[in-house]
Amino acid sequence: MDIVDAHHHLWDLERNHYPWLKAKEIDRGWGDTSSLKQTYNAEHLLADADRADLNLLKSVHVQASFDPSDPVGETRWLEEVASTAGSKGIPNAIVGWADFSRDDLGDILIGHGRHPRFRGVRQVLNRHPDPMLNRAPRDFLSEDKWRENFSQLAAHGFSFDAQIYHHQAESLYQLAKANPDIPMVLDHAGMPAERDSVNLEGWKSAIAKLATLPHMMIKLSGFGMVDNHWTAESIRPLVLHCIDCFGPERAMFASNFPVDRLMASYAQIWSAFAEIAEPFSETERRDLFCGS
Repeated sequence: MDIVDAHHHLWDLERNHYPWLKAKEIDRGWGDTSSLKQTYNAEHLLADADRADLNLLKSVHVQASFDPSDPVGETRWLEEVASTAGSKGIPNAIVGWADFSRDDLGDILIGHGRHPRFRGVRQVLNRHPDPMLNRAPRDFLSEDKWRENFSQLAAHGFSFDAQIYHHQAESLYQLAKANPDIPMVLDHAGMPAERDSVNLEGWKSAIAKLATLPHMMIKLSGFGMVDNHWTAESIRPLVLHCIDCFGPERAMFASNFPVDRLMASYAQIWSAFAEIAEPFSETERRDLFCGS
């Protein structure tokens, strides 16, 4: 099966600094994360795809919390990785990191833009009323300077990957509506972390509202982070709701490897997606698995 992995991570612990992979172990809700504390490079991703009998055509690397003192360093390193023999050009596109509250944001975006594979920025925005689920202490979406700086993406032609909980959807909607010239991608299906009736309805409504914005897309990935014991059947209604709202042309499957390797193999993830997408037409499946 041909695939484009629209969201994965690479890291080299011998060469680069990743504070979160060197810090004291904390409970992220992912179980034992010790296996993440080893280098995972393009060759490892390609090997996982080969073992799963998948033809990995292209991939998109998304920022992996690289050394925050050197925002462009990860992009620079990834360009080297993609040019290395054996990488087969992986990653083909790079979504890097920048803090939109910084005074030197313009210089950082220029630095990223010097690298041909760079496509956009992700700054994780997750906040939650329950502090146990809160991964970002600041509410960036409410900060005037952050929102003003965000608009600089348009001048560079960059996109933005948004990782939020459904409680933040209205703020993201307003940001996106105010910036129609900045393509936006909702990461990890909007993080459906809670499945009680109230929160599930809140998540469904959030997905439906964000989907009304024509420049908003969605990645169907990261289900293991919100349900360590997911199955194809348990995620089927979530995936189908996203596709129903966004359409196959604005939805894309992705692995979130190696993080989601903690919960499932590469083969299990893509097999589940294939099972769920089986009723769709050939064109629709190609949109979902390979993009356009």
